[in-house]
Amino acid sequence: MYGFHINTSGAFDEVVSRVTEELKKEGFGVLSDIDVQATLKAKLGIDHRPYRILGACNPPYAHQALEKDPDIGLLLPCNVVVREEDDGNVTVAFMDPAAVLGLVRLPELETLGGEVKAKLERVRDGLVSASG
Repeated sequence: MYGFHINTSGAFDEVVSRVTEELKKEGFGVLSDIDVQATLKAKLGIDHRPYRILGACNPPYAHQALEKDPDIGLLLPCNVVVREEDDGNVTVAFMDPAAVLGLVRLPELETLGGEVKAKLERVRDGLVSASG
């Protein structure tokens, strides 16, 4: 597995806002926000359900990872996907940094990946408690 997710209810934009707020609580900022729905419409004329990719970064952890391996930027930031499902519910999926950083096979990065994963799991858990 390279990720984990939750399903929640609520308006899509409201869920994106909740995700962003929960990320902030754990020291993450959103460096990029890719609106896949808008891109598919503009570039291909395809109508797609709402789908956003948030590039989340925790600067202290990113700095530690870059100090261990300058090429680690190929695996950063931690992507969080927010997508609307057919039934109107919203799925929030998180990249598993433990799995991704484990690809590098440096024990220090594996430990770091576990720490970042714990933070993202707290973000997930905060979304669960916020939705009821």
